[in-house]
Amino acid sequence: MTTKYSAISLLREGLRGQSGWSKAWRSPKPGAAYDVVIIGAGGHGLATAYYLARNHGITNVAVIEKGWLGGGNTGRNTTVIRSNYYYPESSALYGLSVKLYEGLSKELNYNVMFSQRGMLVLAHSEPEMEMAARNVNAMQLNGADAILMDAADVRKKAPLLNYSKDARFPIHGAVWQGSAGTGRHDAVAWGYARAASALGVDIIQNCEVTEFIREAGRITGVETTLGPIRAGAVGAAVAGHSSVLARLAGFKLPITSYSLQAFVTEAMKPVIDTVAFSPAYGTYFSQSDKGGLVIGGGLDRVPSYGQKGNLPVQEAVLAGLVEMAPVLAKVKLLRHWAGIVDVTPDSSPVIGPSGIEGLYVNCGWGTGGFKAIPAGGYLFAHLLANGTHHEISRPFDIDRFVTGRLIDEGAASGIAH
Repeated sequence: MTTKYSAISLLREGLRGQSGWSKAWRSPKPGAAYDVVIIGAGGHGLATAYYLARNHGITNVAVIEKGWLGGGNTGRNTTVIRSNYYYPESSALYGLSVKLYEGLSKELNYNVMFSQRGMLVLAHSEPEMEMAARNVNAMQLNGADAILMDAADVRKKAPLLNYSKDARFPIHGAVWQGSAGTGRHDAVAWGYARAASALGVDIIQNCEVTEFIREAGRITGVETTLGPIRAGAVGAAVAGHSSVLARLAGFKLPITSYSLQAFVTEAMKPVIDTVAFSPAYGTYFSQSDKGGLVIGGGLDRVPSYGQKGNLPVQEAVLAGLVEMAPVLAKVKLLRHWAGIVDVTPDSSPVIGPSGIEGLYVNCGWGTGGFKAIPAGGYLFAHLLANGTHHEISRPFDIDRFVTGRLIDEGAASGIAH
């Protein structure tokens, strides 16, 4: 049954603190023990809880978060979703995520606003066009949709860009992925939270892990600011703070945390209906449904847990934007922020056992965490439920740093956000 609200009833409900509306998810006190405890109520943690309940029938699950739901990287990104990676392992992982995103709004009964508006990765020279052709061939062999465009084709997709031959980096063409696009970051977190809660999962906010409970060399729970919580298995999905949590557990992850900065401008009429990225300028942007431009760039290569922007990165990213599309030079910025990203040596994620019995990790997503939320949750749930890898997650086990079977997307595809 759908309830209709008039403008007056909506105003009245807002003034009385929404007392007449049911909450989207429960906020219970933590229980003494669960089958699974997931640390981190961001997109990956919430998706993991949902798939544990839906796919594996494990509903005695708690998701604990030291702050508020979705308050970390899930709420601090540029919302790009794509699967145009070079290696087959990466293509399978992110391809699964795009597939899950395509049906996510219907599955969760919550509009995550996934808009498959496509993505352009620009090439600015003949050598770059040769590399773009190599990438397109690899992506097509992997089963991903990818097309090599010349400058005329790019102009049809994004006439706003700078096509002058006098540009610092003239546009020669681009790699186009039509299935790529953007989603609404908050809606993804809220949708998974509501669906998981409805299946019986406890979501516990303002509950920080202070220590791990160990028995006979196995992790059997966590000590928190709300008291001890026992668990049959513990999964950690805390993005930029993964290395901090690992140290607390007594092991080291091959991860460095950096700030990844982003910007939103004032709202304007539609000027671009795709995502445009230039590796040469180090800038990418799209236009949100509200009308503001969402702009991002590369990492600030100073290790940091900061969530604020800084002027040098701002200058570099916005200078790239103005050269990509000079008409945007006078657009005003509204916000500038940073998320904390956890980067591995090969720029690919880590999914698997931590090396300490009872503790599993989902981390190392770097700049690709948001686009991978559905797949990350789906695969991590499989691991926690069965104690073994799904075939798609197996290559991303931490043991690859011992065997040398790295998946170096940083070198292969440039990590276009």
